[in-house]
Amino acid sequence: MTPQAMTFEKKSVACVIHFKRVDRQINLTGLSELFSNLSNPSILGGSDAKINADGFSYWAAEPREIFEFHSHHYQPFEKLGQILDKYKLQKKVHDDLPNGIFVGGWIGYFSYELGRYIEKIPETAADDLKMPLTRLCFYDKVICYDHRKKVFWLIALEITDDRVPVSEKLQWLNEKLNESQKITVQLPEATKIQDIDLSQVRSNMDKASYLDALAKIRRYIYDGIVYQVNFSHRFECDYKAEPIKLFHWQNQYNPSGHAAYILTDDFSIVSASPEMFITLKDGIISTKPIKGTRPRFAETGAESMKINERNFAELAASEKEQAELNMIIDLERNDLARICRPGTRVVTQPRTIESYPTVFHAVAVVSGRLRDDVRFCDIMRAMFPGGSITGAPKVSAMEIIDQTEPTVRGVYTGSIGYIGIDENACLNIAIRTVIVKDNKAYAQTGGGIVADSDPQAEWDETIVKARALLAGINSVQRSA
Repeated sequence: MTPQAMTFEKKSVACVIHFKRVDRQINLTGLSELFSNLSNPSILGGSDAKINADGFSYWAAEPREIFEFHSHHYQPFEKLGQILDKYKLQKKVHDDLPNGIFVGGWIGYFSYELGRYIEKIPETAADDLKMPLTRLCFYDKVICYDHRKKVFWLIALEITDDRVPVSEKLQWLNEKLNESQKITVQLPEATKIQDIDLSQVRSNMDKASYLDALAKIRRYIYDGIVYQVNFSHRFECDYKAEPIKLFHWQNQYNPSGHAAYILTDDFSIVSASPEMFITLKDGIISTKPIKGTRPRFAETGAESMKINERNFAELAASEKEQAELNMIIDLERNDLARICRPGTRVVTQPRTIESYPTVFHAVAVVSGRLRDDVRFCDIMRAMFPGGSITGAPKVSAMEIIDQTEPTVRGVYTGSIGYIGIDENACLNIAIRTVIVKDNKAYAQTGGGIVADSDPQAEWDETIVKARALLAGINSVQRSA
């Protein structure tokens, strides 16, 4: 049954968490395939890359309610606050559940353009896809897999005046685990990223337009208006296959710690994001910006290993990349200052080079303890969108992005993840993300532009990132 439109009530609905631990080996790909055929599914993770992130994957479908906010509507954060306040825990989370696990609540996304409701940003870029700015589903039952302990948790909410007993919800989840064991998914073959032919891929700007826009951005930097701008462009190609096949491909060949899959009646989102926007747990908020990228190739021989070692060392030693990340660390510290207790902000992980299947990234983690009066909407107003994908200063960078990028970003560089009814949350930065809509796939990539950026190198970096996404699209299309 399709959920009805949201109605806002002042009285909150009481919820109690029920759960069951299941020690069973399940094919995670089969579980994802099963959920993709249910109503309005959301999958977060789905591969062991989650071990290096929060450690948990989630499968949910058949939401109790859906909230959408569209462009040119009003008061998004007031409406968001209402839906987040609608469901309240009657009792605290049980100690037997793993700390930080999603216990039910909202899963969905926030588009980059939601930032226009936080700061006054012009609207010159074309909104050709016309997707909701925000879409969240409330799930009262969810399957969680703990990748570190290798166990499943079936979690269901007992809700006041609910017509479905919580025992039936837990039984439904257990049946889905059983059904998934019977599913075998034939994975598409791997594709060499270097072999992807871009001649059949359309873009919202050609190379000349990209370089002209980059030159304009550098003039803004030289004039002292900004220090850095994250500039991107979008690729488009035909897509006839099932979106879940692309999600399977990414989890097999390009697994990432903050992967996500969202299916609606109108579009699908397949995210292979490695970047965390925020994790909120027990009043501690953390953000993990990425700034600095080098290619990484499959180590099939001595030559590729040598190239990878050189790229790793080059990124580690790059003063330019170090300066970029330092700027974003400062920006994030300033954003956190709006919502955290004084003296609690700290860089918990200094600059580190991390290895991913197709790239090396330079990352850092900044954390702080929230003030007692801060709620999720306050966090979004203070921090969204993430500084690593805007630039610094943030507002000026966002204004320049709107002037130089011809189409709105939408989900790209927005955030995908969950907001639990226990007030914990985990959202990614939606990079490495493909939108499938009307038999077309859209993939957008970019990078940080600073005063000494080399135009050709910046173009090449966006192509390297795009090839990793287009490789999956190409492979899935061939096997469809």
